[in-house]
Amino acid sequence: MNTAIEAAGLTKQYGRHRALDGVDLSVEAGTVLGLLGPNGAGKTTTVRTLATLLEPDAGTARVAGFDIVRQRREVRRRIGLAGQYAAVDELLTGRENLVLLGRLLRLGRRGAAARAAELLAQFELEAAADKPAKEYSGGMRRRLDLAVSLIASPEVLFLDEPTTGLDPASRATLWRMVQDQVDRGVTVLLTTQYLEEADFLADRILVVDRGRVIAEGTSDELKRKVGGERLEVAVADGAALAQAAAVLAPLAVAAPQLDERQRTVHVQLPDGMGALASAATALDYAGVTVEEFALRRPSLDDVFFHLTGEPTGTPAPNDAAKAEASL
Repeated sequence: MNTAIEAAGLTKQYGRHRALDGVDLSVEAGTVLGLLGPNGAGKTTTVRTLATLLEPDAGTARVAGFDIVRQRREVRRRIGLAGQYAAVDELLTGRENLVLLGRLLRLGRRGAAARAAELLAQFELEAAADKPAKEYSGGMRRRLDLAVSLIASPEVLFLDEPTTGLDPASRATLWRMVQDQVDRGVTVLLTTQYLEEADFLADRILVVDRGRVIAEGTSDELKRKVGGERLEVAVADGAALAQAAAVLAPLAVAAPQLDERQRTVHVQLPDGMGALASAATALDYAGVTVEEFALRRPSLDDVFFHLTGEPTGTPAPNDAAKAEASL
């Protein structure tokens, strides 16, 4: 497969803050790369740099085969970009937004109208096509914004937190529409705060923190970094939580983790059904009343916390957050 996006040693500095600190990445054509990291980690700076909106201080990158600094015009002809907020004119209708951009991109009057009609149908906006965008719901605006980014049939699509603020149903709809583009051969670089979004859409995931890539792989590869499956035991009485942990500790690979609010114990056991049977027998023998007893695979939330030491969406230090917000 051809490489649609490649970067080596991308660096970008604002005063004393280094927003990008030697970022390397590679995205094969027709695939999705998910970019994860705490707020202010450099995700938006990476997207804006690759989309030629910012010039790197050091390093090189090529998008759709063209250098982002020396051939930025060629890059711009081949990419689409949807930022964190819907960039549509609220006074214009959905159709007018699409036709206007099509005319600006020199598709011609008929070509722009035909492309607008095609995208309105593709993104299920035909019924609202001739209503002002200000009357659209949040999900409809994001769909229109995505349609606008595709008006020129780009080879590469940059999506910077495209579903922020949407309800679960609207997110799921947008995911399906993004996947439709990938099925058509479009390459996507996606930043997101929703780890289930990366889990669903991304072929490979890059985790960034403080401007550096700290992990890369498929969702399953990253989950294996955290460890294998874990036993999750929920007890009926919170007072028995410490007793359950004490019973399971001799059987565990590492110290059990307690969640007092959920009345659960999480413990990593040696592989094999024998360990599970031993755990169940030990709890029963100790008289611990169990409400739930289940194996749980590590999630991307576990990976995120394991790699960055921060829960999903935790802001980076103030200077980093301000530097990225200033973009």
